[in-house]
Amino acid sequence: MFSKPDNKKVDEEKEANYTKKVAQLETSLKEKTKLEETYLSQLRYAQADIENLQKHIQKRIDEDVTKEKAKLIVQILTIAEEMDLLLDKTNKAINSSLLEGMKMVRKKIWKVIRCEGLCPIEAKGKLFDPHMHEALQEIETCDYPEGTVVQEIRKGYLLNGKVFRPSLVKVSCSPDSVKVEKVN
Repeated sequence: MFSKPDNKKVDEEKEANYTKKVAQLETSLKEKTKLEETYLSQLRYAQADIENLQKHIQKRIDEDVTKEKAKLIVQILTIAEEMDLLLDKTNKAINSSLLEGMKMVRKKIWKVIRCEGLCPIEAKGKLFDPHMHEALQEIETCDYPEGTVVQEIRKGYLLNGKVFRPSLVKVSCSPDSVKVEKVN
């Protein structure tokens, strides 16, 4: 007849199979965990790359907008300055309503330009600053300290705090300053 298997032996075989299966599952879990960590790390790097790319693209867009705005401001500034010259030279006896209309237009143009971040550089009476002023001539005078802007030839402007166009100026120098001697 049939002999009954030994329960102890069967239990040991089952336990060995379970232990083997648990070891396989633990190994598989460790591999999956490592793979998950790798994927998570790659995802973080990809997210950082995307964020950096977005920042870079936004910076380039902002730079391009600023550059195009500056081009437009140059054109409008030219018109505004020409209108200022025209109105300064216009005889008051001309049709006063036309003159007033032109002054209103001039005021609106300057308002638009200022709203875009353009502001004039104050030069006359200030100490010469090579970053803000471009010296065209030195004038000997005792009326101003040496290195002071005596006359502004062309107005300079800042655009959003940066020099957009330097002021063209005449700068004072003392009459008794040392002259360069000619070498014979």
